[in-house]
Parts: sequence; structure tokens; C-alpha cells
Amino acid sequence: MMTLDHRFHQLQTVRQGLSLLIAPLQYLVDLPLRMLEETGETLTTREHLLKENRRLHTENLLLHARLQKLEALERENTRLRGLIQAAGHVPDAVTIAEIMAVDLDTWRQQVVIDRGSRDGVFVGQPVLDANGVMGQVVSVSPLTATVLLITDPSHALPVQVNRNGLRTLVVGTGQPDRLEVRFVPTSADVRVGDVLSTSGLGGRFPPDYPVAEITRVEHPPGEAFARIEARP
Repeated sequence: MMTLDHRFHQLQTVRQGLSLLIAPLQYLVDLPLRMLEETGETLTTREHLLKENRRLHTENLLLHARLQKLEALERENTRLRGLIQAAGHVPDAVTIAEIMAVDLDTWRQQVVIDRGSRDGVFVGQPVLDANGVMGQVVSVSPLTATVLLITDPSHALPVQVNRNGLRTLVVGTGQPDRLEVRFVPTSADVRVGDVLSTSGLGGRFPPDYPVAEITRVEHPPGEAFARIEARP
């Protein structure tokens, strides 16, 4: 057939005509196969993207969980460093305790700790945390103790202004974020932002331990003492 086509040019026209007829038919025959191939590639790509998305989502959850754990460990590390630093200011032996229960309302501000008389805890013992003075022990059992917080309305604590050594008294208000500073003359040099620390008077609390920061100072006309508030 190849030789015949080469010799007789008459067949050229016939061959071209047949090609024109066959080409559309061949396209129609191949079309389903091409569509299946393209659809298969699309499905494969979509499945791959879904798997990759699930993998990245899982990794993101794991990383987020690890980040939360690291943040918690960092906070715990900061708290422990504060406790270690606090212990360095106290001349006597220190017992580390954790809070078991909280009883906070306007008339009573107390917590229960997981140390008692078996651990050497006694009534009147000062209680400190990483930020400063927290309160003092008011009752003890063999395994637990109740601590009266400095924010309790019945609690009073001798303090001094760090900046100038002015001595005064802070009293609880029943609110966890507010103390009253009593018996400060209106002429005294007291400013918002001044830090109050224990004065050591009475021998109950060690001196120079942070108590609160002054947040409000008022000088009412005609009154002998200023109205001062502080935040523990």
C-alpha cells in the first residue's frame, strides 16, 4: 500500500478525504478516555489536598497544645522563682503551702492551706506569696490551716512608705483589690504609686516586705487625715 500510494498520486486526494472523516471520529472515540484521565487527575489532586489539610490541622492542634503547656510551665517557673526570692527575705524557716479552699466575701477574706500543726504551722504565723504579704494564720488543725488575708476588714498591718520611710497602717476593706491606708496626716508626703512595705513593728511580719501600692490620695478640706487607698 505504501508503494501504491507513492506511485499513484490519485490516491492522495482519497487519503486526505479519509483523514478529514476519521479525525473527528477519532476525537470522539478518545474523548471519554481523556475526560476520565483529567477527572482522575482532579480527584487525585483534591484527595491529596484534603489529606494535606488534615495533616496540617493535626499538626496545628499539637503545636497549640505544646505552646499552652510551655506557657503554663513558664508561669509556674516564674511563680517558683518568686517564692525562692521571697524566702530569701525571711530570716526564719519557711514552709511552702498551697491553697485548698477560698472563702471571699465582703465580711470575710480567708483561704485554707494544705499545711497544719504537723508541719510546724502556728496561729499568728505570717503568710507570704511571691508578690508580698498575703495574711496570717488564724486557726490550725493537724493537716490544714486557715489564713486571714490582709484584705479582710478585721486585718490591720503596720507598714511604711518605701520612698521616705513614713510609717502608717493599712486595713482591709473586704475587697480583694483595695486596702485603706489609715492615720496619714494631710500634710504628709504620700503620692500615688508609692510602694508600701512591712515596717516590722509588732514583730509579727518581717520588715521590708512588699504589701501594696498606693492608688488614690485625697485631702478633704477640714480633715486631719488624708483618704488613701492602695492595691495589694
